[in-house]
Amino acid sequence: LNIQVGTQSISPLMWAIETGSLDAANSIIIDLLTIRADRDRYYYGMDILFERHPDVIKRLCMDAPALMTTLLDGLIWRSRITDNGQRRVNYYIRHLLMDQNNEFAKATEWITENNDPKLVCHPVVSLVTDMVW
Repeated sequence: LNIQVGTQSISPLMWAIETGSLDAANSIIIDLLTIRADRDRYYYGMDILFERHPDVIKRLCMDAPALMTTLLDGLIWRSRITDNGQRRVNYYIRHLLMDQNNEFAKATEWITENNDPKLVCHPVVSLVTDMVW
């Protein structure tokens, strides 16, 4: 998420959003939030995304609200295996609850200011608000 151009550092994700290339931004988000593994470890770009762009939720809500569902869907892992009709699910919500300074994150505030009822009903947002309240 960091490309050096001369003396300036740019993010391909923010560049795609700013130029209106939402298909490219969508692909970048999906790629970052896909869990991959090799013989040694797992790879998941969630931490890198939120470290480079702590305000990514605010930016998406303002400039590309259509990408919010893609981002939130990427914060959920669902097992492909079912056990007695139940499926294991992991929600990766740390960055929605706490910011880089370990203080309460503004993600919920930014999402509610967006005034999108479908977004507020997303399972990730619902889990975060249920945990806080």
